[in-house]
Amino acid sequence: MTAHSLKVALLQQSISANKADNLAKCISQIRVAACQGAKIILLPELHNTAYFCQTENTDNFDLAEPIPGPSSEIFSALAAELNIVIVCSLFERRSAGLYHNTVAVLDTDGSLAGIYRKMHIPDDPGYHEKFYFTPGDLGFHPIKTTIANLGILICWDQWFPEAARLMTLAGADLLLFPTAIGWDPLDDNDEKHRQLDAWETIQRGHAIANGIPVMSCNRFGFEASPADKNTGIDFWGSSFIAGPQGELLASAASNETALLTAELDLKHSEQVRRIWPYLRDRRIDAYQDLLLRFRD
Repeated sequence: MTAHSLKVALLQQSISANKADNLAKCISQIRVAACQGAKIILLPELHNTAYFCQTENTDNFDLAEPIPGPSSEIFSALAAELNIVIVCSLFERRSAGLYHNTVAVLDTDGSLAGIYRKMHIPDDPGYHEKFYFTPGDLGFHPIKTTIANLGILICWDQWFPEAARLMTLAGADLLLFPTAIGWDPLDDNDEKHRQLDAWETIQRGHAIANGIPVMSCNRFGFEASPADKNTGIDFWGSSFIAGPQGELLASAASNETALLTAELDLKHSEQVRRIWPYLRDRRIDAYQDLLLRFRD
């Protein structure tokens, strides 16, 4: 049964090319969050490694691992030890030549509650994800844990209101967005501000439009491109937790390690939906054109 009051946490971290160091930082901060009473802990997108998608290199497929596999087993043991839910983001090797950007959810007893495979795959300068990741094939279905039903969406998914809505309609209690997003260092400050503002606004909008809390966990820090050490991505951090009216409950700066926690009152979502009944007033009889790529 879903609890009404729930303490959650997310870990904003800088991430290096040293997998062992990255895992050690995750484990250390998870323990701190659990000591502070957090029951659900969210990690950033692809937290085990530097963001390898800046270039196309077949050697990077060696970074992938199965689920269950070495990393999920580490987090599984930790979840069982601490009696918490851990939401971790892994480069999944499903089969030879078939790889996904995948979240694994480990329940309080260490069992694998479920996985979500990233559905929207970007392909932009510095973000060559279509080279690495097969689009998800599991749809938009919340992962049921002993604590809450988790609507997991990954990074580029966060820009699509349809994804947040479908997770909500399927019974998600909250939306969780592990993320790896940042600036091109050549962008001027005005452009950086516009991008960051849009990123936060769209996700707080999902909270409002669905009457549901949102957790967004980004990495931070500059990661140089393997092709040119003078270029790369300046990941902008700015992780946050928002309530069902889009209100900010906790937020981090763009350039700091941060452990964010917040108390969520899941019953408040129902109260919000009673006064803002978006789900009641949806015109499902008039939305057929949403299935079109574009209405010519």
